[in-house]
Amino acid sequence: MTTSTEAQDQSNAPDLLNDPYPYFNHMRRTSPVWRGTLMESDLMPEELKNPENWTLFDFDSVFTAFREDTVFASEMYNQTIGLVFGPTILGMAGKQHHDHRSLVSKAFKQSTLAAWEPEVIDPICDQLVDEFKDAGEVDLVKAVTFEFPTRVTAALLGLPQEDLEMFRRLSLDLISITEDIEAGLNASVELGTYFQQQVDQRRSAPTTDVIGDLVAAEVDGEKLTDEAIISFLRLLLPAGLETTYRSSGNLLYLLLTHPEQLAAVQRDRDLIPAAIEEGIRFETPLVLVARNTTREVEMHGQTIPEGASITLCMGAANRDEKRWEDPDTFDIHRPRRAHISFAGGIHSCLGMHLARVETKAMLTSLFDRLTDFRLIEDDDTKIVGMPFRSPKHLPVTFKPTSAEPTKRT
Repeated sequence: MTTSTEAQDQSNAPDLLNDPYPYFNHMRRTSPVWRGTLMESDLMPEELKNPENWTLFDFDSVFTAFREDTVFASEMYNQTIGLVFGPTILGMAGKQHHDHRSLVSKAFKQSTLAAWEPEVIDPICDQLVDEFKDAGEVDLVKAVTFEFPTRVTAALLGLPQEDLEMFRRLSLDLISITEDIEAGLNASVELGTYFQQQVDQRRSAPTTDVIGDLVAAEVDGEKLTDEAIISFLRLLLPAGLETTYRSSGNLLYLLLTHPEQLAAVQRDRDLIPAAIEEGIRFETPLVLVARNTTREVEMHGQTIPEGASITLCMGAANRDEKRWEDPDTFDIHRPRRAHISFAGGIHSCLGMHLARVETKAMLTSLFDRLTDFRLIEDDDTKIVGMPFRSPKHLPVTFKPTSAEPTKRT
C-alpha cells in the first residue's frame, strides 16, 4: 500500500491489513480528500501508473463521486482488469453502458430472482448444511461461506454438476489474481474457452439459465456479442462470488463475536435483513474502488486535476460519524440508513439483491439445522485484508437442532 508521511500523524504506520479503521477515522476527520493512494500498484506496469493519486474518505464525497459518473469515470478499468476479463460494463459509459447493462440485467430481473430463491438457492443452502450438520465442528469459511455462492452461481449459470470442481478451481485462481497473476491469467483463458462452449450450446439449444438469458437478451433488436457475454461471466466470479463469500463470512464472524445479537437473530428471523445490512456497513467486503476524473473538480477545498486517479474508500465512508451514531459499533438494531457498500450511480452492483437473498438463505439454513454455536478463536480467526476483507477461517462447534425448519417467506 502507498501512503505519504503527511497522512501518518499517528505514532506508527497504519495497520491497513488487520485494522484500517483508526486510520480511516483519522483521515476522514482531518483529510477527507487526500492527495495519496491506498491502492496496491506493484502489479501495474510503470507506464500505466498515474502520478496524480487522490483518495476520498468521507461518505458525502464518496457518494458524490459515485453519483457524478461523468466527472468520476471508470474507463481506467479497460486498461487494468479489462486486460484479464475483456470489455465489461465496469469500464463503459454513456449509451454503451446503458445498453449493455440493460441487456445483462435481464438475467437478474426481480421476477427471475423471486423464482431462484425457493427453486435453486434455498435447496442448495439446505443441502450444504445437511452435509456437515452431524459433525459437531466445522470451518464455516471452507464449508459454507465460499461453498454456497460457488454452488449457487454454478447452478444459476446452468453449469453441469460434473463441472463444479473445475469451476471452483478456476474461480479461486481468477479471484486470487493479485496474489498469483500467472494462475489468474491462465484461469481467465481457460474460463473463456469453457464459457464459449457454453454459449455455443445455448445458441443451438436455448435454455432458461443465466447464460441462456444473456444469449437471448435483446434491447432495440441488439443482442450481446459472444465476447461481451464471456467478459460478463468472467466478471461475475469476482464481483458476485467473492463479494458474497467475504460479506457472509464477515457477518458470521460479527454475529459469533456478539453472541447476544446472534441469539436475537436466531430467535427472530425478521432481523436477518437488518443484520445483513449492518454487517456489510460495519465490515465492507470491498473497501476500495477506483475512478478517474474527466475534468478538474473541487472537493473539501482541494482542487483535483483532470485525469487524476481516484480511490473511493467505501470502508471509511461506511463509518462516517456524520451519518451514523457510534459507527464503530456493530449493532443490528440501529436505525436503518443506506450504506455505500454496493457502490452507487450507474455502476451500482448488479448482483446486490442476489447477494442479499443468498446470505439470508445461508443464515436460515444454518439456524434451522444448528444451534449452540461457539467460535474457536485463534490468531487466524479475525477479519483481515485490503482491499478485500474477510476471515480466513471460522472454526466453530455446534449442535444439531431437532426443531422443524422455519417456513421461509
